[in-house]
Order: sequence, then C-alpha cells, then structure tokens
Amino acid sequence: MEKYTVSEKIKSAHSALRDAPAVKSAMEFLISDQAQRLEEQVALAKIPAPTFHEQDRAKAVCEYFTKLGLTDVHTDRFGNAIGTRKGKSNGPRVLLEAHMDTVFPIDTVLEPKYEGSRIYLPGVNDNCSGCAALLSIIRGLNHANIETEGDLVFVTTVEEEGKGALGGMRKLMSENKFDASISLDSAGFGNISYQGQAIRNAVITFHGQDGHAAGSFGKVANAMNAAARAVANIADIEVPSEPRTIFCVSNFHAGTDEAINAVAPEVVVKMNYRSLEQAELEKLHEKILAAVEKACVDEAARWGDGVQRVTWDCEIIADLRMSEQNIHNPIIESLYEIFQNMGVEEPVLRSGAACNMMMAVEAGVQAICTGAGGSGTMHSLDEYYDPGEHAYQGPQAAMLLA
Repeated sequence: MEKYTVSEKIKSAHSALRDAPAVKSAMEFLISDQAQRLEEQVALAKIPAPTFHEQDRAKAVCEYFTKLGLTDVHTDRFGNAIGTRKGKSNGPRVLLEAHMDTVFPIDTVLEPKYEGSRIYLPGVNDNCSGCAALLSIIRGLNHANIETEGDLVFVTTVEEEGKGALGGMRKLMSENKFDASISLDSAGFGNISYQGQAIRNAVITFHGQDGHAAGSFGKVANAMNAAARAVANIADIEVPSEPRTIFCVSNFHAGTDEAINAVAPEVVVKMNYRSLEQAELEKLHEKILAAVEKACVDEAARWGDGVQRVTWDCEIIADLRMSEQNIHNPIIESLYEIFQNMGVEEPVLRSGAACNMMMAVEAGVQAICTGAGGSGTMHSLDEYYDPGEHAYQGPQAAMLLA
C-alpha cells in the first residue's frame, strides 16, 4: 500500500485540539488515572460474563456510569449497558464502545494472580481492558470540565464473542443513530482496524443408523466415520494466502461414554472460516460442502451395495459479510494523526478485523477499532494484561479521537 497521508484539515484540527488547555489537563489526568483504571479492570473481570450471560457485568458498568455522572444510564432490551455524556449543542453523536462478554464458561475460576506488572485473569484483557478504558476516559473529560459539541454515548456491548457473532453491536446499531463509532478491544496501541473480513460459522450434522458396534459392523454406514472423512477432506482444501483465507474445524461431538460399544446415530461438527474477500469465502463454503458430500458417499461405498448412506445438513449460525469503508474517512485519518503525534511513526492500518467495528460500518457509520493500551494475551485461562509504563495512551488516543 502506498504511504498513507493525512489531510491538512485534519492536521490543523488536531493541532488546535492538542494545544487546548483543557485537553492538556485531561491528557495529564489519564496518566495519573492508570492505577484506578487497573483496579476497575480487575473488578470487572472478576464478574462472570460469558456470551449471553453478561447481565451482572452490565449492572456493574451501569453503576460506574451513574457515579461518573452519565445520564440516561440503562441496559437496553438486548443487555447492552449504556450511558450518555451530554454535549452542549447539536454536534455529532459519537459512540465509544467496548464489548463485555468473554469466551469462558460461567463457572470459570476468576481470581487474579500478579507476576511483576502482569495481571493473570481470564477476561482481564479481552475485553475488560476496553471497558475500563471507557471509564478512565469519562473521568478524564470530567476532570478537565471538557464540554463536547455533541453527545458522547458510552456503551459496553453483549454478544461479541463466538456464537454472539457481534450481535450486541448489530442490535445497538439497529435502534440508534450515531455519526461515528470508536471501539476499544483488548490491549495494543498504534493499531487502527477499519475494515472487517468475511466470517462464517457452520454446524454440520451427520445422520446415520445406530446399532451395536459389533452387530452393525459392515451393515451400516457409520456417521462418525463419515464425519471423520469429511474433516480429513476439509483439511486437504487449499486456500489462497492472498487474500488471506482460513478455516478451522473447532468442534467434533458424538456418542457418550456409556455407549462406547454403540454406533452413534448423529455427529455434529462445527467450524469457522473466514476470508479478506467475500468471493473467496463463498468458494471455500462450496468446497467444504463438497467435501462433506464426498465423505458421506465414500463411507457408504466402503461397505458395499445396499448400505444406507449417511445424510447431512448444514446450519449457518454466523454469517458476517465484508465491511468496507473509505480508508480516508475522517475518523481513520484523525486516529492516524493522533498516533503519529503520540510517537507511533507508522500506525498499523488493519483491513481484516473481526470486531464490533464491522457492525458500525455495516450500518453506514464511519468507525474504527483500536487497542486500549498495554499488552496481553486473550482467550486463554492464562490470559494476562500488562499495563507496562504507558497503558494510559490507549484512553488518551480514544479521548482525543472522540
């Protein structure tokens, strides 16, 4: 990609913004607020919030929003926690958002462990780092008595992960109007996600005859065998490196421990696949279905004439289409300029994101997703967040952008 450039209009606007005394005061406050931000980050992470079960964490967020003086604090009918910092006029309505659901079961042990500057705790990075950064931004604005032209709407969303498939954000956008959207998702600094990828989650169910392991041998096509053949076929599918296209068979379910000597009548295989080009995703989808069909045909052929073949069906449980926007939208140029002025020589522009930003772009709203500062890992029981020395830079950049 050719060297990215920022318009003089954006440069001038941000120069004036950075020089404003109130803005300088807020930026300095966010440095001193890092300790409280981390305290709240851990407190939120200790509240279980698997996808579809975020209500307790949402309640806690609403309590924080109320204490910070936001108005119209509530959870919407979808479970998103919402609060508004009113502007002084009819300026643009800007969304600042972080998802609050996690990938961990509701009974996961949530006790923090501290090693050096690292905090180990499932969900502490993805995405309690983003949620806590929102609270820090509100405190920074309040400390400096900054009045924005338009409303700033702070939201922690449900259903971003897994089967949620960005559903909380999609539902939020369906019933609200925003002029711009800023998503904070996990650690990192200097990265700008502005365009999503095509993503699909599929559940393929194989249906066969049950029976005794010995008595049915050679007489029935085994649904488990067919599913295994299908997975092997899928593993052999070749995909392009450009545009980057991937697939992952992530779940394989069948049978019970009690019926180890029985033929399972039903097998469920779940998978995720994605591409940076919609057309490539559709090609991959057809190849996957062909691989499944071939597996069922081959399993029946293995046992000879008269054997009833395994049947199958495919349910798509998430289907996210490519989300594209102009790479020179004001929100993108603005954050690029902010990062450069905060010492990032070449901010990273990411076009293959899988985050809530996609739902804003789908709704026709200019949007970005960026890191909340610091570093860390995610989706692991050993997940950690490390604030380092400059975790506050995440909230600083998002506040300036808003």
